[in-house]
Amino acid sequence: MDALASVGLYGDGRLMALSSYENRVYQLHLEDGPVVVAKFYRPERWSEAQILEEHAFSSELMAAEIPVIGPLTLNGSTLHHFGGFAFSVSPSRGGRPPELDDPDVLEWIGRFLARIHSVGAAKPFASRPALDLQSFGIASREWLLSHDQVPLDVQSAWAKAAQEALDLIAGYACLTGDADQKDADIEPIKRLRLHGDCHPGNILWTPLDSPAGAGPGPHFVDLDDARSGPAVQDLWMLLSGDRQQRSRQLGALVDGYEQFRAFDRRELALIEPLRTLRLIHYSAWLARRWDDPAFPINFPWFGSSDYWQGQVQMLQEQMEAMQEEPLLV
Repeated sequence: MDALASVGLYGDGRLMALSSYENRVYQLHLEDGPVVVAKFYRPERWSEAQILEEHAFSSELMAAEIPVIGPLTLNGSTLHHFGGFAFSVSPSRGGRPPELDDPDVLEWIGRFLARIHSVGAAKPFASRPALDLQSFGIASREWLLSHDQVPLDVQSAWAKAAQEALDLIAGYACLTGDADQKDADIEPIKRLRLHGDCHPGNILWTPLDSPAGAGPGPHFVDLDDARSGPAVQDLWMLLSGDRQQRSRQLGALVDGYEQFRAFDRRELALIEPLRTLRLIHYSAWLARRWDDPAFPINFPWFGSSDYWQGQVQMLQEQMEAMQEEPLLV
């Protein structure tokens, strides 16, 4: 509340911590009525330039009338400092999880993802990194092994499975940093600015009978993981179920997407490699954050031999999936 007061916003005493592991996020009611969300950034995760670049991307999207919830400009800036922490303030928006078994909902989301990507393709990020094999896969594997995070009884099996999976992913140029090296006969898959972490929890759905001003449909939140990468990264995390179900869901997303922007069907082959990279990166993320008291409380199962044996099995399954035919739409 003192941090908000430093930028001219005064709370009425009502404050609620929101679910967020990477940063610290609070909902606050202001004395004059509005409800805002204050995000305090984890120190040393992003540079100030990278945070401001995320904010600028949000502003571009909002200027294009895309329902993204971005930070407010206060005292001429979207990024502020108080008590040694960087923070931003955004308007609070309610909503429920989207009904992803409804093809109309998926098509609606697909249309907005295409519009996000049209803005994202207009220019590259200058400071924020790409989603690639090195940062998500190789660096994560090396850190886990060099910091003895994998129990000895599983270490050899996990290291072998992770390396074999990464070796398969190395065949995808747009995930290895070679995407801009154009083959004489093959147009490279394009990388663009993405939401980056477009799972269902980062989409708030507002029903058609929402209050005036809220606007029906999806609202996209939390661009904290915005990176450069292939467009399909923002689609695959919305898929679930067996292969047939995922194909139907993907078909609805792409139907909506292609009303605004062409979708490169070659990117379908990237879904399982991207899922594999996220799997390895997620384990490294949990291990890197283990000194934060919030992590042992919320992830008590992490780090056990059973956990890592499960990871070995999932990596083996992912290697099989990466060698199957891609989903069809």
